[in-house]
Amino acid sequence: MDPQLAALIFILFIIYLFWTDRKESDRPSNALWIPLTWMFIAGSRYVGEWLDLAPPKSANAYTEGSPVDAAVFFLLIAAGLFILFKRKIDWGRVLTQNKWVWLYFLYCAMSIIWADYSFVSFKRWIKELGNVVMIMVILTEKHPYEAIGVILRRLSFLWLPLSVLFIKYYPYLGRSYQRYSGAPMYTGIAGHKNYLGAMCLLSIIYFSWKYLLNRKERFRFANRGSINDLILMGMAAWLLDKAQSATSLACSVVSVSMFSVSRLAVISQKPGRIIALVTITFFLGLSLEATFGVKDTVIEFLGRNTSLTERVPMWETLMEMGTNPFVGAGFQSFWMGERLEKIWDALGVQFTQAHNGYLEQYLNLGYIGVAFIGVILLSGLFKVRNQLEVDYPAAMLRLCFIIAAVLYNYTEASFYGINNIWLLTLFGIFEISYQKKACDQYGEFISLSKEWK
Repeated sequence: MDPQLAALIFILFIIYLFWTDRKESDRPSNALWIPLTWMFIAGSRYVGEWLDLAPPKSANAYTEGSPVDAAVFFLLIAAGLFILFKRKIDWGRVLTQNKWVWLYFLYCAMSIIWADYSFVSFKRWIKELGNVVMIMVILTEKHPYEAIGVILRRLSFLWLPLSVLFIKYYPYLGRSYQRYSGAPMYTGIAGHKNYLGAMCLLSIIYFSWKYLLNRKERFRFANRGSINDLILMGMAAWLLDKAQSATSLACSVVSVSMFSVSRLAVISQKPGRIIALVTITFFLGLSLEATFGVKDTVIEFLGRNTSLTERVPMWETLMEMGTNPFVGAGFQSFWMGERLEKIWDALGVQFTQAHNGYLEQYLNLGYIGVAFIGVILLSGLFKVRNQLEVDYPAAMLRLCFIIAAVLYNYTEASFYGINNIWLLTLFGIFEISYQKKACDQYGEFISLSKEWK
């Protein structure tokens, strides 16, 4: 098929998806376009890359960043803050309910003091706060969990068809090649195959939650929306296979399995059991690894070598860079300047992350930063446990975001920066008092536990 004709067909299909969605669902707040735009950019390519204005890849360019992207993110943050200040939010409760998140960001701000490039770290810290602004815009919606569903669904309308179009008909945009082997690497509209995998992961989480757990939704062949979702799920599966991202594949399997298990009567009748099941599974996995070394078997099953595609040797090299073990190099400061050039020379590859979220935290923020991540994840689990009896599907979605992030960060680094895994991790952890007022006024948290008994 001619690429231009294919582009026209795909664009018309995307317009049809949005038109159908507008006709079949409640009209959400127009404010949702702000976090949707933020998440689209975070999941695909920055505006500078789309406009071909990104500077050539170098240590200096990575440190300074793109002024075009900085302006875009600043405008989105400003728009998000404008929306928040118009809404009646109990800011005192926002601080107390999420104290560990705010203490973590305060520690990140303090670490700017000992960073090598303090002003660059400060700018990155401001952008990092943009993630919080975006999730607060979502959580202060009248129906926040329907709102995150709308965003993920509409992102799927864009991410998936455009990625298929790029890979099949515009290979110079949707493919790249491995540096040493020359093998093709399918990226779609993302900048890397792993980012394409992350887009598929988020789409799979949404659709599996919608049809496996959300009692308001049923798959019906007579329903246009259901047929559209089926097509999009097929695209997500095809793209995930093309991406060859073992991390996203493993997280997708875990997410679908978790939603499926949560439908069982033994779990749904006493929702708190899902937390116990997750805890038991975690410690069982640790025991099996210590006793039988099952990790290598799982890695080989996913089609990867036991060095995790050379990640393990890279981790050893990074650990030898001599950062302060307690406080690290400073907020997002490890991959900068002479240290970055030294790493590139040692590895022979221009990495800009450790491909392990926990190691990344250690390098930038030391043991204290790693401890903060652990504490805020635990605080999120406690909040999910409290919500399970109130709104089971919403609580399970939050739990899935947290569990997926814990697993994802074993081979990718996403506990920082402008990326959707981190944003949705914060969404799973964060609470806003406005949300509970909305519950009283609009019945947002309608208890569905009786339907599961």
